[in-house]
Amino acid sequence: MPILEFILQVLLGLTSLLLTLLILLHKGRGGGLSDMFGGGMTSSLGSSGLAERNLNRFTIVLALVWFVSIVALGLITKFNGV
Repeated sequence: MPILEFILQVLLGLTSLLLTLLILLHKGRGGGLSDMFGGGMTSSLGSSGLAERNLNRFTIVLALVWFVSIVALGLITKFNGV
């Protein structure tokens, strides 16, 4: 069981970093802090390209892996009595 816990912790760390990077790669939709500092000057054409859709899909899959690893680590911790 310690090997599985170690693997899940490494997976959680990697997915956390990748998820942060992928979220930062998304285009801003406006209305946030970027508008306050002048970042909202670009006009959105309304249609996202293939790259944006693939980025969305990859982000969702990575978020699901992140969530499952957190739940699995929680269950291991609960049933180990730590």
